[in-house]
Amino acid sequence: PTRRSSDLIDRIVIITRAYIREVAYTSVAVTIVIVTIVAVVRLVKLLSDASKGELPVDGILILLGLKLASFVDLIVPLVVYVSILLVTGRWIRDNELVVLHACGISLTRVLRSSLALIIVVGVVVASFSLYFTPAAIGLSQQITEEHKQRAEVASVTPGVFNESRAGGVYYVEELGDRPESLTNVFIYRRSGTDSEKRDAVIVAESGFQYVDERSKDRFLVLEKGTRYEGRPGDFEWTVMDFEKYALRIKEQPPVRITLAAKALPTAELLGRGSRKERAELHWRFSKPFVVPILVLLALSFCYVAPRRSQLPRMMAALGLYFAYNNMLGYGHALLRKGKINPELGLWGVHALFALLAIYLFWRRVRGRPVLPRLFHRRAAT
Repeated sequence: PTRRSSDLIDRIVIITRAYIREVAYTSVAVTIVIVTIVAVVRLVKLLSDASKGELPVDGILILLGLKLASFVDLIVPLVVYVSILLVTGRWIRDNELVVLHACGISLTRVLRSSLALIIVVGVVVASFSLYFTPAAIGLSQQITEEHKQRAEVASVTPGVFNESRAGGVYYVEELGDRPESLTNVFIYRRSGTDSEKRDAVIVAESGFQYVDERSKDRFLVLEKGTRYEGRPGDFEWTVMDFEKYALRIKEQPPVRITLAAKALPTAELLGRGSRKERAELHWRFSKPFVVPILVLLALSFCYVAPRRSQLPRMMAALGLYFAYNNMLGYGHALLRKGKINPELGLWGVHALFALLAIYLFWRRVRGRPVLPRLFHRRAAT
């Protein structure tokens, strides 16, 4: 008996290592796919905002990285869930689960092997949810707000007509070789009172920006160009050719940046009691609880009848995940609006799916189908 017990322990250790190793390798591949999809979608959105002048062109990659960092606590549970489904699917296809069961290694033992995975992933999700994600969102908001306060020409996008905040239109064909240098510049400005408005159009071959050391004012110096000035409807316009022409750039007054609730540090949220801040606090603390529930759900779907496709199994598993995720998002939205208590908005959803996962896993351990009525009808036919 001692020898048999020792052999069973050795088999369990080998299976545990193989299980965790395959899930880890599969998670890397799934992560690359999911991150690539999310990165492409976010990059298109950032480029669209940058073309409108709402975001700095030179900060797109930084903002993209911050956006991806803020999604880690949402992506990692999905990655682990899909990875377990893929690994168990291969084991089903190769009849490895049947062999494991014949060797005395049940599905409950596989769940015990997943405890280390649950702990590691839960710690990662909790770290990002409580610390790294709010920091990334706060830094992203700070970069965006600072861009709105920057000088108007500093945020010009080459090849696009940009409307300035002080009134007027800028167009730059391309950026030059020197820092903050411009090539083929077009500027339209309107000045004067309502009764005597005058339009000014300036075109120049090149230009650059500099800051006066004494006054600390920022200037845009245009080189080799022409200035046209006059009133709309008049036939007399002033035309002036210049070698250098300096325009003072109006700086935006400094504005204090107010961070949103999702960008506030967790320690600061603990001392506040507004509706949105309490909803954000519950949302952050609830994210790690998704991990054990998803692992239990994934193991509940590791059974397919012989000679049947695994597609229905994968579709049902993914459909259950999206239902879980959407209910959490809907509960969070209701919680922010104050229409529901935190116990029902988030924790109630976790409790509901935890009970569902336990029930499905209990049926699977005992060899019972998830949908008994559907299976009975098929057997009868």
